[in-house]
Amino acid sequence: MTEGRPAFPVEPWSLTEIGLDHSSLGVHESLFALANGHIGMRGSFDEGEPVVFPGTYLNGFFEERPLPYAEAGYGYPEQGQTVVNVTDGKLIRLLVNDSPMDLNYGEILSHRRTLDLRAGVLRRVTEWRSPGGRCVRVTSTRLVSLTRRSIAAIEYQVEVIDDEGDLYVALQSDLLANEVNRFDTGDPRAAAALDRPLQAEFSVGRGRHAVLVHHTARSRLRMAAGMDHLVEIPDTSTEDIEANGDLARYTLAARIPPGGSLKLVKFLSYGWSSRRSGAALRDQVDAALATAKLAGFERLMREQRDLLDRHWDDADVEIEGDDQLQQAVRVGMFHVLQAGLRAERQAIGAKGLTGPGYDGHSFWDTETYLLPVLTYTVPRAARDALRWRHSTLELARERARVLGLRGAAFPWRTIRGEETSGYWPAGTAAFHINADIADAVIRYYNATLDEDFDRDIGAELLIETGRLWAALGHFDPEHGFRIDGVTGPDEYTAVVDNNVYTNLMAQRNLREAARAVGRHPDVAARLGVDDDEVEIWLRAAALMAVPYDTQRGVHMQSDGFTHHEEWDFAGTPADHYPLLLHYPYYDIYRKQVVKQADLVLALHLRGDAFTLEEKIANFAYYEARTTRDSSLSASEQGVVAAETGHLDLAYDYWAETALTDLQNLHQNSGHGLHIAALAGSWTVAVAGFGGLRDHDGELMFAPRLPPRIDRLRFRVVYRGRKLVVSVTPSSAIYRLADGEPLEILHHGRRVTVDQTDLELDVPAAPLAKPVRQPSGCEPRRRERI
Repeated sequence: MTEGRPAFPVEPWSLTEIGLDHSSLGVHESLFALANGHIGMRGSFDEGEPVVFPGTYLNGFFEERPLPYAEAGYGYPEQGQTVVNVTDGKLIRLLVNDSPMDLNYGEILSHRRTLDLRAGVLRRVTEWRSPGGRCVRVTSTRLVSLTRRSIAAIEYQVEVIDDEGDLYVALQSDLLANEVNRFDTGDPRAAAALDRPLQAEFSVGRGRHAVLVHHTARSRLRMAAGMDHLVEIPDTSTEDIEANGDLARYTLAARIPPGGSLKLVKFLSYGWSSRRSGAALRDQVDAALATAKLAGFERLMREQRDLLDRHWDDADVEIEGDDQLQQAVRVGMFHVLQAGLRAERQAIGAKGLTGPGYDGHSFWDTETYLLPVLTYTVPRAARDALRWRHSTLELARERARVLGLRGAAFPWRTIRGEETSGYWPAGTAAFHINADIADAVIRYYNATLDEDFDRDIGAELLIETGRLWAALGHFDPEHGFRIDGVTGPDEYTAVVDNNVYTNLMAQRNLREAARAVGRHPDVAARLGVDDDEVEIWLRAAALMAVPYDTQRGVHMQSDGFTHHEEWDFAGTPADHYPLLLHYPYYDIYRKQVVKQADLVLALHLRGDAFTLEEKIANFAYYEARTTRDSSLSASEQGVVAAETGHLDLAYDYWAETALTDLQNLHQNSGHGLHIAALAGSWTVAVAGFGGLRDHDGELMFAPRLPPRIDRLRFRVVYRGRKLVVSVTPSSAIYRLADGEPLEILHHGRRVTVDQTDLELDVPAAPLAKPVRQPSGCEPRRRERI
C-alpha cells in the first residue's frame, strides 16, 4: 500500500492536520500516535472510521508463530514473535439521530487535529453535517499518561450547532478485542498477520465500568483492559452497559437541545502479565481506574504538562533559521520520549508503539540510535532499557551455547529476548549488536557514573559480550585478531570477514570488559573470569584487524570490499529503490553497494580510531556507494558530513532524517514511525553540528553550523548537571544550569564550564573536496520534495 506525503502547517510546538486527506490516513495514524512506553495508541479516530489500522499495543505483549523454512538448518530460530493489536479502548462511536458519524459520509464542515508537544495530548475538533442534515461539533482530547504508566483517557464532547430543534444522539464507548486487520501490504517490513490472537477469558460490566480479560494461545500471556466513565448530560438520557467475550460497551443516549452539549470522559487502564491470573489483572486494572477517575481528567492533563515542561527544559533543541526543521526535530524528540519513558524493563521497538511494522521487534536501533538521546536527556529511561537487555542475558547465553560460543549472543530482532530473525545473513550473523549493547552501557556509565548500575548490570553485560568476541574471533599470525563470517550494519554486504565497524566496536567492548573486571573483581569472580581470560581480551583488542586499502587510501568496509564489482547505479531505475525489493540478495552481496552507513558509522562511534584525513577520504568513498535504503542512514551520514566539512550536505541529511515520517519518505510510515530516524534528528543537531563525542569518558564538542542556520541551542544532562550549549556561526557559549564545574573539550581545547557563560570561537571547517552520491540517491532536499 502506497500512501501520500502529508502536509502540515509549520508550528514550533505542535503538529496539525487541517481537513481530511484520505491518501495520508495511515501515516497520520502513526504520527498522531500517543504512547508512554507501556501503552501505545495509534491516532485513529474516536469513532473508528475512517481507518487504515486502528492499533493499540502493550509493550512486550506478543503472540508466537512458527517460522517457516523451505530448508531448515542447525541453529535456525523456530519461533517468530509478533506484536498483538490488543483490546481497543479508543472507540467512542457517535450516532446522530440514526446516522453513525463517519467522515467518509455526510459533509465535513471543518476538521482540525493537533498533536500538542507541550501538553502531550491529541486534540481534535470536527464540525460535521450528517446525511440527515443535522450539524454537530465534536471535540475530543486524548491522553496516554506519561506519569501513570497504565492509564489513558479521552474527553469527548458533542455540541449541537444547528437550530433544527432537539437532537437525539447516542454514544457507544467500547472495549473491542480482535479487530479486523485491514492493513494489506506486500512489504516485507510490515507485520505478519495474526488471526484473532486474543482468546476471551472473562468479562465484567457494571454501571459505567467494564473490564475484559484475554490471553494468547502460544506465548501464554494474559492481559486486561478496563474502562470507566464520567458524564455531563442533559436531563433526558439513558445508560446501559454490556460486557461479553470480545466486546464491552457503555451506551449513553441523550436528547440535546439546540446550543446544548454532551460530554463524556473515558478512563482506560491496561495491564498484562505472563504469570498473574486473570482475576489479579482485573483487580490491578480496577485499582488504576479508580485512582485515575478520582484524580479526574484535568489533573491528568496537569500532570502531563508538568512532566513535559520539565522534560523540554532538560532536552529541547532550539533552531533559528529553519522553522520547519525546528518543528520536525521536536516531533521526533517527542516520539522518542513516548517510546522509552515508561518502557520500564521492556524493549523499545523500532516502531516504538506507533504501529505493527517489523512485527513490533526491537533491533540494534535501540542501543545505537535511541539510547544516546535518552542517556543525555532522560538517563533513567536509558537505564531501564539496559536493565531490560540484562534481564534477557540468560537467553543470550543460551543462544551463544547453541552457536558453540562463550558469553552472550544477543538477538538481532526480538520482543522478549529470543532470536526471531529467520534470515541468518542479516540476523544471527549481525553479531555487532553485542558491541552496540556494550557501547550503550559504556556511554550510560560515563554520562552518569551510576555505580549501582555498573556493579549490578553494566559489568556483567560488558564481560559476557566481551567473551563472545574472544570466542568468535581468532588470532592469525599475519593479520592479527580476525572476526570472520559476520554481517555489519550494512545489510547489502552480508557474512563477510573483518567488518571494520564490528571489529572496532568489538575492540572497545573487549577493553571495557577488562576495565569492568578491574572495577568489580567480585562480579568477575562470580562469572569465573581469570587473569588469563582478561589477557586474551586485551591482546585481541590490541591486534584487532582493521582492513585498509593502500592503493585507494581508504579503509575497506570488510576484507576485499573495495575490490568488488561496482553497482550499476546509472542503470538502476529510480523506482527500483530500495534495492532489496527489486534485486536478489546474491547480486547485491557481491557488489560495492551499501544500504546504510556502516564504515561511516564507525567514523562516528569509533572516531577515536581514525585521523581527520582518514575520515575525509573514507566519507567521500562510501558516500558514492550508499543508497540510504534504510532510514537509519541519513543521520549518521549527516554527523560525519558535518565533521568532515560538508556542512550543506549535513544540513540536507538532517532534514531528511527529521522529515522521514512527516513526509513519508520511505513510503511505509503507515506501518509505524521510524523511531531511530527520529532520534537521528537529535543526533545530527547535537553530535553533528554540536560535535558531541564521548570517547573514553571525556565530553567533547566541536560545534559548527551550516550556512542556513543562525543559531543552535541544546541541552545535555551529564553527571547530574545540565549543560546548555548555544552555537552561532562564529562562537559557542557553554553554561551549566546547575551543579559543580565541569571539564569539557572544545575543538580539542580543555576548558572548565560553570554557571556563567563561557564563550569560545568556532574555527573554520576543514576544506574538503566535493563528494557525490550514487545516481538517484542524492539527499532528499526539501526543494526537491
